[in-house]
Amino acid sequence: MKKLLLMGAFLLAGLAVHAQTTRDLEDINEDNSWLKLGINAGVPLGDVADFSSFALGLDAAGQFMRTDNFGLGIASGYTHYFAKSDVMGAEDFGVIPLGAMFRYYPQPAGVFVGTDLGYSFYTGDGMAESGGAYVRPQLGYHNYDWNIFGYYNHVFGSDTAIDVQTFGVAVTYNIRFK
Repeated sequence: MKKLLLMGAFLLAGLAVHAQTTRDLEDINEDNSWLKLGINAGVPLGDVADFSSFALGLDAAGQFMRTDNFGLGIASGYTHYFAKSDVMGAEDFGVIPLGAMFRYYPQPAGVFVGTDLGYSFYTGDGMAESGGAYVRPQLGYHNYDWNIFGYYNHVFGSDTAIDVQTFGVAVTYNIRFK
């Protein structure tokens, strides 16, 4: 976790040094702001992999391009974790994240890096906790309309037995604000 936070700090510091013209929120238009809707699929890792075999979800985010290369916004969605049928007592559960998103786009189309940071709420009868803080670093490809990326998602519950970790892929479509 310390390495992820350190990597995020270096990313943000690098972005701050790269001087650009910034936009204010009242400058929102179809060229710099959009709604991202998509799907994700993942493989549970760690202790959750003992009870769940697959995760499938929906992503939703609103993004504002603060500069030509740096986007920020709000991210949410829902991911459903399917229980393994051969594990006694395993039940399906869900995760609803609510967080801030940060993206760095070096070029108008091509590779991007980013992360989501926030809080995830657990759903399902088998969940003893209500949720925990989450981080979702991403690396992917983008163009004017689409984003395709790999991600690692980690929800940190206060009970380490309920930490939810997933490695997956996602695709989102950009719907422009008018």
